[in-house]
Amino acid sequence: MNKSGASRGRRRGSPDTRREILAVARRRFLSDGYGPVTMRSIAAEAGVDAALISYFFGSKKGLFGAVLGLVANPPEVLAGALPGDPATLPERVLRALLTAWDDPEGGRPLVLMVRAAAQEPELGRLLQEIVQDELIGRIADHLAGTGAVTADVRGRAGVFGAQLAGVIFTRHLLGVEPVASMPRDELAARLAPGLRAVLYGPPRRSRPGAPAGARSARVTDGSAPELRTKTHEFARII
Repeated sequence: MNKSGASRGRRRGSPDTRREILAVARRRFLSDGYGPVTMRSIAAEAGVDAALISYFFGSKKGLFGAVLGLVANPPEVLAGALPGDPATLPERVLRALLTAWDDPEGGRPLVLMVRAAAQEPELGRLLQEIVQDELIGRIADHLAGTGAVTADVRGRAGVFGAQLAGVIFTRHLLGVEPVASMPRDELAARLAPGLRAVLYGPPRRSRPGAPAGARSARVTDGSAPELRTKTHEFARII
């Protein structure tokens, strides 16, 4: 039986194949941007099956992180912090990002990436697209999907992302004290109330006798759903 056909077609996985995929992906990301590039188009140009890219890198976000040599990939870090109670979302996202950037091994490539983006216009445009779509866009989609925020979702997510970027820039690129050396938990505790206000609005004043901190995380057009609920309960009683 002729088995020569097994050697034809797309290449199988090997270190050389992985390097070729990364070379093609880097060129395509820098020339076309993040959004238009698909794993299937990269696979076709590299002469491999798209499943092989998934095997090596897991996802498009993973491929992007590998292209830039990132140990901690910001979109994947964010994805792990989103699920959970909407009221504690700001703390989870902030702690996750601080943990990634503070890590001696994973944080250095992130700093180098941002510094390089300031010098290389193509990389700068790519990073801008990642921040807008994979970070701010994902936060906005998550807020809208959970119903925690229904008014100006994109604007709130954008300002939230800008504040996070400012923290990272101050702590890791400029090294401004005391922020640069402040313990992560202390920094998160100090920043969380402001970040929460950006997403959900300023905290409402508690009613006399109400438990401290009792407040809904849901933000709409200014109405107070919990007040309406209490009114309906009172109406049923009388």
